[in-house]
Amino acid sequence: MSETNNTFFTIGISYKTADVVTRSNYSLTSEKHHELLLDAKSNNLTDLMVISTCNRTEIIGFAQNKSVLTELLCKYTFGDEATFLNYSFSFEGNHAIEHFIKLATGVDSQILGDYEIVGQLKSSFNKSKEQGVISSFLERLFNITLQASKEVKNTTSLSSGTTSVSYSTIQYIKENIANYSSLNLLILGIGKMGESTARNSVKHFYKNNIVLINRDNSKSEKLSKELEVVNSNYSNIDKEIAKADIVIVATSSSKALVTTENINKEKKQWIFDLSVPKNVELSVSDNKNTTVVDVDELSSRTITTLDNRKKQIPLVESIVNNYKNEFIEWLSFRKITPAINHLKKSLEQIKNDALEIYSKEHLGGDTKADISNYLIDKIVSKYAVYLKENTGVDKSELIQVEQIFK
Repeated sequence: MSETNNTFFTIGISYKTADVVTRSNYSLTSEKHHELLLDAKSNNLTDLMVISTCNRTEIIGFAQNKSVLTELLCKYTFGDEATFLNYSFSFEGNHAIEHFIKLATGVDSQILGDYEIVGQLKSSFNKSKEQGVISSFLERLFNITLQASKEVKNTTSLSSGTTSVSYSTIQYIKENIANYSSLNLLILGIGKMGESTARNSVKHFYKNNIVLINRDNSKSEKLSKELEVVNSNYSNIDKEIAKADIVIVATSSSKALVTTENINKEKKQWIFDLSVPKNVELSVSDNKNTTVVDVDELSSRTITTLDNRKKQIPLVESIVNNYKNEFIEWLSFRKITPAINHLKKSLEQIKNDALEIYSKEHLGGDTKADISNYLIDKIVSKYAVYLKENTGVDKSELIQVEQIFK
């Protein structure tokens, strides 16, 4: 099945339409992704991509109708078609083209301006190409999409600033603490926030200076091995707080873990409290050597960033629209290419016939003029014969010819 007599669709389920539990039922493992592409190829679906992330699962390609793609997706996931129809979205034709381009710009990401989707699109495209389910349409659209993404990244501020509290914490440290990378960093709590902070920290601190502590030691031990940082038992919490230069608290404890009793009052310390409720005793900030930064201050930096990014949306949409129009223009030209090639071939034949006739007869006089007249007569006669044989020709065709040759 090709794009001929079929429609270009995007169908999917995302953070905009469904919660994480529902979305997870339609996610694809690498193995199932591979099987789906093989199935598509066996059914002659020649232009198809599948994107499966924690935020979305989408299937993109040509089909007689979108139910063909829905059935294919549900076949290789745990989700059923009825539920999918209740939570899914779909685009077709030019709207599907626009949606695809938008994806790569980050304007449709859960975190506005997040370009992680670009790598996911590249991976999806490569998998489809390896299985032979990419044709010139999707290859051209994919390249146009990458160009749009690059322009948005280079000419707008859609991805500037910090957009998560954990990332904002690291940025705050980089901007406000001298020689931070060589200081001792303690991360208390390895929930979602703590883990994200730990993963960000290894890019900016010496790994031997990073210590993880979690009430469930097995969880922090596992992450510490993966990140190649130090794990310390929860029973050592007071000792590790006193030793640290920077403490990041991201626990769900109902009582304060950082107190005036366990901080080191004799040296400069920075305490970042990312916990709700607060896990740093209020009186800690009274110590002259201790700087406490809470989640509200860090969140305000994130909110400001998102507000600034939202202001970039009209500019991004303008860029997306330009690239969409460029692709549609390419499509329009591609549709007439066969007719142009046929015309060129026919004119080449007329030219060759003329040269053969006049080379054989060696006619006297102005040979160039004779050949020119022959070519004109042959072309005009072809069109005249067409008009005689097709008496019902739309008047607009005649007007078009007049316009072309006036």
